[in-house]
Amino acid sequence: MTEFSLAELCITAGSEIFRDETPEVFATVIGLVPRLAGSLAKKTFLPGLMMSDGEYYFAHEPVPVGPRNGYMPVKEGAIGYERVFDLIAKGNRHAFVGPVQVDQYGQMNLSCIGDYSSPKVTMLGVRGLPGNTVNNRTSMFFQSHNKRAFVPGEVDMVSGAGYNPARYPNGVFPKGLDHRRIITNLCVLDFEGKNKAIRVRSLHPGVTFDEVQDNTGFELIRPKDLAETVAPTEIELAIIDSLDPNNLRKNIFKDNPNGRRL
Repeated sequence: MTEFSLAELCITAGSEIFRDETPEVFATVIGLVPRLAGSLAKKTFLPGLMMSDGEYYFAHEPVPVGPRNGYMPVKEGAIGYERVFDLIAKGNRHAFVGPVQVDQYGQMNLSCIGDYSSPKVTMLGVRGLPGNTVNNRTSMFFQSHNKRAFVPGEVDMVSGAGYNPARYPNGVFPKGLDHRRIITNLCVLDFEGKNKAIRVRSLHPGVTFDEVQDNTGFELIRPKDLAETVAPTEIELAIIDSLDPNNLRKNIFKDNPNGRRL
């Protein structure tokens, strides 16, 4: 039986968010798991994927993360802010991001914890989440699945739009609002429940639905055919290793736990 870490399981699960994309899609992958997930998708089933991951240029091959030890990317093109915003407006983009909070509607918070007028903690602000969420497909990664991240009610500050009908006076969601998946240390979630309700799509090996629900501040939907998150193959693990030759992924989760609970 192939051994794999929880980080590698999340990376391969994250790559699957791009499975149904068009041959040429622009992806914004923010954070180590999203970046490696996008790179894995490009190396395996979506070679036309274009990524914005902290580099201003396009490269045919995904650029490894961390120290490059002499590796020089082959630059095939460049993209500035003006072209990024053009792509956002056209909608052919998938943003894979890491907010601090999400609620039952898929509304995201990246701005502050606590009351907005007197927050306990201030963070990055809304950044690009408003434009991302009303124009493009969006997926999320949460390193720790708990009730501080998956909050009851609404998030403390709505940085990114979701499917809360009370936020839309005419009752119509923005045309480009399209949340896809949430990858966490416990499971994979999607928005395929009734009225875009969040549903557990698959459980990581050894995790139960009750554990996921107990760590979530709102009710989750459990499908009849609830599956186990698909384990990475030896080929995928080898690709991940080439994309992360310095093994930065071992630091994503404390003590780098096994992908199968022992």
